[in-house]
Amino acid sequence: MELLYPEKEKPPLILVVDDVEAHLELIEAVLTTERYRVEATTDVKKAIRFTETHSPELAILDVMMPGMNGYELCKRLKSTSRRKFFPIILVTSLNQVEDKITGLEAGADDFFSKPFNTLELITKIRSLIKLERLQDELECSEDIIFTLAITIEAKDYYTKGHSERVGNLSAEFAGFLGFPDKDIISIRKGGILHDIGKIGINEAILLKSARLSEDETTLVRDHPVIGSKICKPLYSLRQALPIIRSHHERWDGKGYPDGLTGNEIPVMARMVNIIDTFDAMTSIRPYRNGVFTREEVIATMKKEKMSGQWDPHLTGKFIEMMEKQYLNQWPLKRD
Repeated sequence: MELLYPEKEKPPLILVVDDVEAHLELIEAVLTTERYRVEATTDVKKAIRFTETHSPELAILDVMMPGMNGYELCKRLKSTSRRKFFPIILVTSLNQVEDKITGLEAGADDFFSKPFNTLELITKIRSLIKLERLQDELECSEDIIFTLAITIEAKDYYTKGHSERVGNLSAEFAGFLGFPDKDIISIRKGGILHDIGKIGINEAILLKSARLSEDETTLVRDHPVIGSKICKPLYSLRQALPIIRSHHERWDGKGYPDGLTGNEIPVMARMVNIIDTFDAMTSIRPYRNGVFTREEVIATMKKEKMSGQWDPHLTGKFIEMMEKQYLNQWPLKRD
């Protein structure tokens, strides 16, 4: 007989909340028959504490409960759970369209009316738990890539912390321009991962202080393509891929790897290009003596914003943000 879960893997833990004991016992019996672990309670406060401490993989909530109804409890549990995706099913005797809409607005992932079809409920539970575990795997894979990027960079004295700074300042710039939250998250990811493709380049080339040969330059210019290939398999990084691939494109078309020009370059890649340059110029690098102050870099960017390297409009906006939020905090001496 094929096991529903591998022998060493614990069955999923499901929280069930209903103010009627008979209803709890019925759902618990159905779930334990399917080999799920179940925590059943009539106490809303206990359900919240349990979610905080045990992080169940799914919850089934009755809607009509005294004190705190299922809609409110759904919102609380969604905000309480440590899981990125915590599926919740609402079960109720209400069956009006408005009731289902209220449930969905509360964050519920599905809505079953009593009496429910047992097979249909179990099928939906299996589907949601499979999705939840897939989300966990994707999050783990994404974390591995971010850790890899930061670990590689930490080995290099000259670029340690560069990618995190670029990611954070890019996100701040996107917020300054009024980008929606999902784009702010994407540009931060792209900023952190923009140089991950350098994992495929010999350290001796990356740390070389002398002028690079033509072959070495070609290898270095491959890193945006290598980086986008590394991150492409992860669906959660799909919005960051254009940033990773195109952050070295130039407004005048003289950049790489694709020679894009002007508005052909994805807007978030243009933003990261500006901030990548800003951070590089205010940091120690093996190919340059000394460090420019932030004020000096801003002054240079003002003079050269029409040079063809950057989007001139975005460069102007970046300068505006930095002058408004940072220049009065910067020390006058060199870093």
